[in-house]
Amino acid sequence: MAGIAQGLENVNSEQIKSFRDFLISYNKLSEICFNDCVWDFTTRNVKSQEDRCISNCAEKYLKMNQRISQRFQEFQMIANENVMAAVQKSGNKI
Repeated sequence: MAGIAQGLENVNSEQIKSFRDFLISYNKLSEICFNDCVWDFTTRNVKSQEDRCISNCAEKYLKMNQRISQRFQEFQMIANENVMAAVQKSGNKI
């Protein structure tokens, strides 16, 4: 039973970490786009120019984030392949 509880705790911990990472990314996106795109504080309405700017900003940020994630995954795969090659090479010498 303790093993199951520990496993559930690890899953919950991973979910919390994942959600925390999502919130950090969302807050960063909101801050960047708000600072770049909201200029007029004299009205409660969002102007069409600001709305377009925010849409473009969010789209660029998300595409950039996706591209970085893809490159990171590629780098990780190459690094893992290099480690496996080194292990096999050292294993063959023994």
